[in-house]
Amino acid sequence: MPGMSPIKRVSVLDQSPIREGGTAGDALRESAELAKTAEALGYHRFWLAEHHNRAGLACVAPEIVIAHVGAQTSRIRIGSGGVMLTHYASLKVAEQFRTLETLFPSRIDLGVGRAPGSDMHTARALSHGPGALPIDAYPQQITDLVHYLEDSLPETHPFFGIHASPTGSGMPEVWMLGSSLDSAYFAAKLGLPFSFAQFIAPETGEKAAETYRSNFTPSRWCAEPRISVGVSTICAPTEAEAIDLSWSRYCWRFRRGQVPSVETALAFGYSEAEREYVRYHRAQSAVGDPQQVKARLEAIAEQLTADEVIVLSITYDFEARLRSYRLVAEAFGLVDGIATL
Repeated sequence: MPGMSPIKRVSVLDQSPIREGGTAGDALRESAELAKTAEALGYHRFWLAEHHNRAGLACVAPEIVIAHVGAQTSRIRIGSGGVMLTHYASLKVAEQFRTLETLFPSRIDLGVGRAPGSDMHTARALSHGPGALPIDAYPQQITDLVHYLEDSLPETHPFFGIHASPTGSGMPEVWMLGSSLDSAYFAAKLGLPFSFAQFIAPETGEKAAETYRSNFTPSRWCAEPRISVGVSTICAPTEAEAIDLSWSRYCWRFRRGQVPSVETALAFGYSEAEREYVRYHRAQSAVGDPQQVKARLEAIAEQLTADEVIVLSITYDFEARLRSYRLVAEAFGLVDGIATL
């Protein structure tokens, strides 16, 4: 039907940002509060990221925070956006998420990625030891992970007979996350749904979606291509306020440390190269009033042939962040995660 939105579902990605003057405890409590708010507003999923050695982010262990969030919600899907699988053994990740599925049946998503989620020095510390796998083992790790989750290791597998406990009939919904053509290709060949991190590599999105769809091989986990897209979003009553709020994130990008206030961010001495970075990335994001944000998210979803957007909002003020998610939910008329407008 002409004029219909390409977006069918709207979800949340949270990185548990730590504001200047705040603590990691504050950030994790705010993540739980945001999850409860997202559920009440009708969002479909609530995903938690994994980042290491970042002073401004408290999201180092999504598998733990998912359990914390799950205990305070009842309907919204909860999961990882994502687990950086290259750091870990597939069996251990499968056990963690089978445990979560047992605790919160039919609500768990397992999004996995191959990026380090850290600097390379930290990545080496995370994978320290003679058993560390090379990056080209990632597709096999994914295959093993899914087999462990559904207890279907083939008899020819060297670890046949090992079961990821606790066993049960349910299984987390597995997604491959990525911001590159390689990730899109792996997701397609493995027959898994693909979530593209547009907020990381906006210039790659259209080609990644094309790569995924043209190479997709149906599987018992995913019969046809499914794409979601993660978009940096700040929504406020006016475009001017949304732009002001967005400066905290961009200043944090250059200063590191914790997320600064709008006043600190506006007063920061940006180089011309930094200002150009801000102009480019703000244009690729969804920053503005509710109708502007809705139109921008729809345009990105249409460009990537995605029917789900995953909204990532970082502001200094937590109430402004809650308001941003509320305004987006209202703009799409969310009911149980479905966009109705």
